[in-house]
This record gives sequence, structure tokens and C-alpha cells, in this order.
Amino acid sequence: MPIAVLLTDPARPTLDRAMVEALRDAWCGGNAVWLNPGVAAEFSLPAEPENRWDVWQSLQAAGVDLCILPDENRRKRLLLADMDSTMIRQECIDELAAEAGVGAHVAAVTARAMNGELPFEGALRERVALLKGLPEAVVERVFMNRITMMPGGKTLVATMKRHGARAALVSGGFTAFTARVADALAFDEHRANTLQVANGHLTGTVAEPILGRAAKVQALEEITARMGVTPADVIAVGDGANDLGMLHLAGMGVALHAKPVVQAECDLRINHGDLTALLYLQGYAVNDFRS
Repeated sequence: MPIAVLLTDPARPTLDRAMVEALRDAWCGGNAVWLNPGVAAEFSLPAEPENRWDVWQSLQAAGVDLCILPDENRRKRLLLADMDSTMIRQECIDELAAEAGVGAHVAAVTARAMNGELPFEGALRERVALLKGLPEAVVERVFMNRITMMPGGKTLVATMKRHGARAALVSGGFTAFTARVADALAFDEHRANTLQVANGHLTGTVAEPILGRAAKVQALEEITARMGVTPADVIAVGDGANDLGMLHLAGMGVALHAKPVVQAECDLRINHGDLTALLYLQGYAVNDFRS
């Protein structure tokens, strides 16, 4: 039996009872359950509605996300998360490029690569080459001064781990940043690309092979095999084209504030909620949250 979940930005709650009950009645759903008053509610459905996407579009204009998903196996055993523009608000390579004076150019290439317009590996090599000569110490400065966490990330990781899940950060970015973000948010492990350094400066190269779309799928397969679970037990979250492989393979693949090409291929789209939306999708109520 499908479950309909409606949610919004916890910082600006716009979900009211009349909206939820009107949709529940129109779709002949079950009793509405409020996971967080004003923020998230859900109800069961007899079947997936034919006008699902028309309703989704109308709710987007009201600042509300609508997701429909199966009611079985909702609480996942593994969180597999992208880093840039997912667990953090920024793209680390763009912030490094700003320090090198080539921020606008690199940001434009990043946007095209994340929307699937450029091959990820080639675009990464091109952008990293422009960082040649930057002092290695710039990484710490960028992390401290330019990087901010996406709201809800610490609660997402803490709550899932409190209920027995593991959390892995899998990024097409750089280990110099994933190590710091994984530590700040208490991820169990992290994987990313390695910026090469010589004599205290970036060489403008990245260690091969590059961790891209296929490597994220490989990470999902390796970690689930090690845990003794299946891809159906995974919730994956990302925003870029290089995340699509793991989003399709995971039992629950969530496009978070994602690029158009990613949203077009994902049924679970969060455009208004923060990272705690992934907890509501799994049926957690706000009283279950940990920090």
C-alpha cells in the first residue's frame, strides 16, 4: 500500500491541516498522521493516484513537497550521501577556485557537469588543473570560512545511527573536505577523490581513478555487501548527475534540491524540506529525532 508524505521547510512551515485533509479526502486516503505539526504529515493510499504529478506541481507552488512511496521496508539500514550541495551548501571545488581567482569559470563548468552536460571525469580534471599552485593550507581556510552544513544533516545522521543504521559519505569532491565533513556530522566512513600535493602546494592534478558515478554505485554495492544487507535497505541522497546511479539502485533514492536532469529521473524530490525530510520519508516522527 503506498504512503503519501507531505512536508515543507521546517524553518518556514506552510503545511496546514486543511491542505493535508483535502488531499487525503480527494485520494480516499487513510487517517492523516502528523510526523511534525506544520512540517510533515503522511497518510496511506489505496493506489498511486493518476494525477500525482499534477498535484505535486501545484503543491510546489505552495512550498510543499509531495512524495509517494511503498509502506514496506521504509526504515533503511544505510545512508549513502553525496557531500557538495547535499550535506553541505557549497561546491568545494568552486570555493577553492574562488581562492585561485577563477571562481566564475569553474562554477560554470561545475554547473554543467552536475546537470549531466559534461562528462564528470573530464570536467573534474579541467577544473582541478586551474587550482595548480594554491597552497595546501587553503583547504583549511576554505573549510573554516566558506563551507556551511546543510540544515538537518546532523539530525539525519544521528537519528539513523541511533536506530542501528550506518552512514557513508560518498563524494565526487575531495577527501580533504569529506574527512572534515564526515567528522563534523559523525559519518561512519567517507570516500572521495584525492587532490595531489607537492612541496606544500596543489599540483593541479587528482589521483586516479576518479571517483565518479560508477564509483558511487560501487561504494553502495561494497558497503551493503560488507553489512550483509541489500540495496533495498539503502537511502541515498544527492543533487547531481553523477549521483543518479546510486539514486536509482538504492531502495530509496532522494533528489535533494537537485539539478533538473536529476529531478527528471527521480520520483522522490525534496525541493523545500531540509535533510530531516529523509527521516520523514522513512516514517520517523520529530519525537524520534536525535541530535
